[in-house]
Amino acid sequence: MTGPERAGVPERTTAPGYRPTASSDILAAPPAVRRRWVQEAFHSIAGRYDLLNHLLSGGIHLAWKRAAVRAAHLAPDAVGLDVCCGTGDVPLLMSRALGPHGRALGLDFAPGMLGVAARRLQAARLRAPVALVCADAEALPLRDHCIDAATFAFGLRNVADPSRALVEVHRLVRPGGHLVILEFGRPPARWLRALYDLYSQTIIPRLGGWLSGRPDAYQYLHDSIRQWPDPDS
Repeated sequence: MTGPERAGVPERTTAPGYRPTASSDILAAPPAVRRRWVQEAFHSIAGRYDLLNHLLSGGIHLAWKRAAVRAAHLAPDAVGLDVCCGTGDVPLLMSRALGPHGRALGLDFAPGMLGVAARRLQAARLRAPVALVCADAEALPLRDHCIDAATFAFGLRNVADPSRALVEVHRLVRPGGHLVILEFGRPPARWLRALYDLYSQTIIPRLGGWLSGRPDAYQYLHDSIRQWPDPDS
């Protein structure tokens, strides 16, 4: 496998100079513009990201991530990869599911997110080593068939070209391996969908924007969920 341990986790605290576009324009923007905006937005909210995930989901996001790791069927000596790993929830869970001869990788292109993940790893008790890689999901810097299981935990819809990212992950996963994708979808029941829409349209952008200082990032969260296909579509 190529790619150094904890590769590309920069010391800088701000992404390269880029003035973000309003979130309402991002989903229709050219891939290069969307890619840079998403990278900068997630970099900038990294310090409050875990707090807001807990508040906005009521902590249930961790239950979903645990379920994703179980669905990956990691053998004790397996190599697991979480793409768009953010602050490292899934790589940490993978480490606990693996044995000392296994290995977990977390990949993200937002330096701020990887900085938080690195600090969490330093403070955690790990059963298996975890490496962090700073790279784009659309160009994974790993050799073919080097991964036993890969996951996306609420990150695939943020990739400028999701199809390209899936092709890349397919290239990495060994024959017989597993790919697990967690993503948001709107509830099928009409009454529950109405409540969900009210919550996602009002509470998420307002509370998320207030606590993170980036209202546009949390408006984008709502907009990107609404655009993403429902599971039965």
